[in-house]
Amino acid sequence: MTERALPLVMGVVNVTPDSFSDGGRWFDAEAAIAHGVELVAQGADLVDVGGESTRPGAARVEPEEELRRVVPVIRELAGRGIRVSVDTMRAATAAAAVEAGAEIINDVSAGLADEAMAEIAAATGARYVAMHWRGHSDRMDALAEYADVAREVRDELSARVDALVAAGVAADRLILDPGLGFAKRGEQNWELLARLDELQALGFPVLVGASRKRFLGAMLPEGAPVEERDLPTAVVSALSAEAGAWAVRVHDVVATRRALDVVGAWQSGRRG
Repeated sequence: MTERALPLVMGVVNVTPDSFSDGGRWFDAEAAIAHGVELVAQGADLVDVGGESTRPGAARVEPEEELRRVVPVIRELAGRGIRVSVDTMRAATAAAAVEAGAEIINDVSAGLADEAMAEIAAATGARYVAMHWRGHSDRMDALAEYADVAREVRDELSARVDALVAAGVAADRLILDPGLGFAKRGEQNWELLARLDELQALGFPVLVGASRKRFLGAMLPEGAPVEERDLPTAVVSALSAEAGAWAVRVHDVVATRRALDVVGAWQSGRRG
């Protein structure tokens, strides 16, 4: 395979009481800040702070509550020199987060959940992650119907790119995410990963967010703790590196960093 630059590692900080992946361990602001600092010490290049769970079936939180959760955490982490992204579908939260120091807006709806998001992304000049999305968490499982999942995800994201650029978002600030687990069944996620090059053909950096998701859990014994999905996640991170991903979004930074170290060593062997 052709040698590629290793992807950035984006560590996840869920400032929520109901995340599927960590059960609210970082809901307290001080705990969330400490966790973000720890993730960077473990090798994260940036930290993604979110205040609203997007697990299947999750209810939405009030806008004021989302702001209360994420802004103090982002301000403190950014103040310590840590690169921060904000995981939000709301334009007002994105604006406040960028003002507090976030440099990336990670929007799982690609601007579809809040029509003001494109304007905010354009005005702030922040980098903007547009994820493939067909509907909110309470109904997304019913929307996983595709004739050709990779082609349709590519085409739907391409349409979002056109709309965002038309609204003033600079094309060189855009990052695409195939939306693994969002309106996707297990086998559809694997097909998207195997055909990641088709999404990359649009010419934008690609973020892969597979960490601890259901399709990885399906590979494990029934009832296995969610943390046991970290090893499969690390393998996906390594394969995503070989496929040319710009970044991988993970909960267990240590496992993914070690997997990427192996990829880097393998690549150095090719140079030898």
